[in-house]
Amino acid sequence: MHKKQPGSKNCFVCGRENPAGLKLDFFTTAQGQVRTEIIVPIKYEGYPGIVHGGIIAAILDETGGRAYMDGSHPFMVTGQLNVRYRKPVPIKTPLIVLGKATGRKGRVSNAHSEIQTLDGDVLAEAELVLVDIPEEKFEGIDPEELGWRVYPDKEEA
Repeated sequence: MHKKQPGSKNCFVCGRENPAGLKLDFFTTAQGQVRTEIIVPIKYEGYPGIVHGGIIAAILDETGGRAYMDGSHPFMVTGQLNVRYRKPVPIKTPLIVLGKATGRKGRVSNAHSEIQTLDGDVLAEAELVLVDIPEEKFEGIDPEELGWRVYPDKEEA
């Protein structure tokens, strides 16, 4: 399985129309698993040559939550995000980001996400607690009108 997930118009991580955003494309690779690839540009640098920790946290947060987008609970908010920065995450370097659903009870879900080198070396990882957004919040709202849809691949755009 390698199915492209919807993105959002203005999201910092996946928003295709956010001029300051990362514009990441996410793919469901198996039930409860998601993947994206990124080369972080220098504008998100913290210390020289290293991605800012807040940017790392944002990437891990989005990726963990997207592990549930292949099921019946696509819209959640993060209740808790615990990040472990293992090694410096380099800018301008190809990286792989993985997310995995790790459990669900009622309206609360758990996930794990990590940023790796192409060789599989884990640079940063996170454990997430996610909470469903109540369905009534979306009554009468068309997600596509808000810019929530599968966007064409960057090469096709």
